[in-house]
Amino acid sequence: MKRKKNKKQSVNNYSQSILNLLKSDRKKTFNHKQIAAKLKVNDASSRNQIIKNLHKLTAQKEIKEVERGKFQIISSTEYFTGKVDMAARGNAYIIRDTLDEDVFIASNNMHKALHGDTVELYIYKRKKNGKQEGEITQIIDRARTEYVGVVQLNEKFSFVVPDSNKMPVDIFVPLSKTMKAEDGDKVIVSLEEWHDKADCPNGEIIKILGKPGDHNTEIHSILAEYGLPYEFPAEVEAFANNIDTSINKEEIAKRRDMRSTLTFTIDPKDAKDFDDALSFKELPNGNYEIGIHIADVSHYVKEGTILDDEAYERATSVYLVDRVVPMLPEVLSNNACSLRPLEEKFTFSAVFEINKKALIENQWFGRTVTYSDARFAYEEAQHIIETKEGVIPAEIAISGQTYTTETAIKNAILKLDELAKILRSKRMKSGAISFDKKEVKFNLDAVNNPVGVFFKTSKDANKLIEEFMLLANKKVAEFIGKQTPQKTFIYRIHDEPDDQKLAGLQRIVSQFGHQLNFKNKETTTHSLNTLLKNVKGTKEQNLVDTLTIRCMSKAVYSTKNIGHYGLAFKYYSHFTSPIRRYPDVMAHRLLQCYLEGNKSTSADVYEEKCKHASNMEYLATKAERDSIKYMQVKYMQDHKEETFLGVISGVTEWGMYVEIIENKCEGMVRIRDIKGDFYRFDAEEFALIGERTKTKYQLGDEVEVRVKHADLVKKHLDFILNI
Repeated sequence: MKRKKNKKQSVNNYSQSILNLLKSDRKKTFNHKQIAAKLKVNDASSRNQIIKNLHKLTAQKEIKEVERGKFQIISSTEYFTGKVDMAARGNAYIIRDTLDEDVFIASNNMHKALHGDTVELYIYKRKKNGKQEGEITQIIDRARTEYVGVVQLNEKFSFVVPDSNKMPVDIFVPLSKTMKAEDGDKVIVSLEEWHDKADCPNGEIIKILGKPGDHNTEIHSILAEYGLPYEFPAEVEAFANNIDTSINKEEIAKRRDMRSTLTFTIDPKDAKDFDDALSFKELPNGNYEIGIHIADVSHYVKEGTILDDEAYERATSVYLVDRVVPMLPEVLSNNACSLRPLEEKFTFSAVFEINKKALIENQWFGRTVTYSDARFAYEEAQHIIETKEGVIPAEIAISGQTYTTETAIKNAILKLDELAKILRSKRMKSGAISFDKKEVKFNLDAVNNPVGVFFKTSKDANKLIEEFMLLANKKVAEFIGKQTPQKTFIYRIHDEPDDQKLAGLQRIVSQFGHQLNFKNKETTTHSLNTLLKNVKGTKEQNLVDTLTIRCMSKAVYSTKNIGHYGLAFKYYSHFTSPIRRYPDVMAHRLLQCYLEGNKSTSADVYEEKCKHASNMEYLATKAERDSIKYMQVKYMQDHKEETFLGVISGVTEWGMYVEIIENKCEGMVRIRDIKGDFYRFDAEEFALIGERTKTKYQLGDEVEVRVKHADLVKKHLDFILNI
């Protein structure tokens, strides 16, 4: 009986199976024999069913008979393409810019599509509420084929349970393809095939990462989850090590020699690569010659080499809590391309003649050779700004070398600080948004355990460097962008805020007494800056800062310039960090190409490269955030007995998120763990309200919490209220 049931399908099943098959390749025609073979049926009854349903579907005008016995799906204007955004319980939404709203896809209409996949879909209206709902008809491109997860071994087979909550199914792995992983190991598994009737895909384990909870296992898992490498292929390392990095006379002769001009770097005290330096010279006319000198990475990383291919694929360095995963091998990132003190380097420079009002009177762009007289940490430069006294840089003090430029560099830093403050003031008056969100940092012991949390704050020394890097990026983009005929270039663009997100921000901040005016671009910018200024030092500051940032569009790379809203620049590029950003390498190459008088290059080729770089930057940012979250959970594991003051940072129907004030660690207080009453979620008030006591826990309220559970693998904290 069971065998017959498997062989014989119902008419309805055949109709849908035929439609799905024809939809999978709408340009192709199929006859009844090909359809039978695809559906894996060979009995006469099934073939007759197929023929009958082909004629039925033709009469219903869902398919057409192109020529005798050959059928094809009828194309409809209701087919679209988009990207899958997985939601709960295997359902998803399709995101597409040209659609008015995201399209809901029920789990039974996913047809094996996964998060991030580019798919074709058919859209129809949901009957109950009129919202758009659809069915995926074809997977055009798989977003990823590798997943991080934990092995569950059985006697004859195994499964990998993916870490990602965006992956709704486990992956079946035959024992012959487990690499002898042990039960409970964290691994990387590669998807192989997903049979039509199978509930989950088949896969093969390609790397064993280690035991869950182990520090290196979890850090490598974070990188692997986003497809980010943590080591260079041996052939790339070998290629980089064989590059001629000498400062030779032949190359010097091709460049502007600025070795005699006072030059120095200002970076974080723990920085290992220095990709930018400033030079300063007072001119006879009372103006200042200020050079922004950037490591000439494109001199060493040539197009068409395996080194360039690797740098392009990575597109960015990744900054995790305990390490940096560089875009370039160390021989370049920390040596040849690092503007280290007391060394000559090949650089690409933007040199400006600036007057006392910080107005640019002349500018020059090109390749240079420079010599760094000193390396300052931000703290050392800040001391000079605050005390007006010179500082001997730590590296020179340790070496015992004679330091003859102390007064000159002190005066240069003070003047640069003065000019930077004028530039910043002008930028803010032009409508730039002033984000000053606290950045969480950790003090780590010798084995990378977090022993303390602190916040990175931006002081005058940081802002000095920021303003001159912004100036170089802006002026390089202007120099190319204003040329006619128009030339292809790499811009860093930032669109205006999303209206719906701004409306959501208004609803939330009104709970704290703040009002916003979104009438036009000017009032929006003024309102946002006023809001950010007014919340400084308040309990809701970090919440409001975070929500405001989320309202902003994502800054991306593009050859199509629309300006940078957040900075209030009509032209903006990334030119100043080619050691860690591939778009800067492309900008250097294009700028040099045009300085040599060459014609414009293909915009289409560079637009594709921009999309890749933007995507890799997005993935790197997610990995960086995951590493911070992981370290926060690790830190809180050792503080389970302590009580912390926190702010309610989010409220949902299943509980509330609380962010601890002193260390910014965020966790969930679940409704079921709030004792003394039954609480319900009030969406309008962003609050949980007790049915009997009317006790209210509202967004922005301060509460005391303790750690209930810290899950390193899921990077999640559960809190309980200290009542």
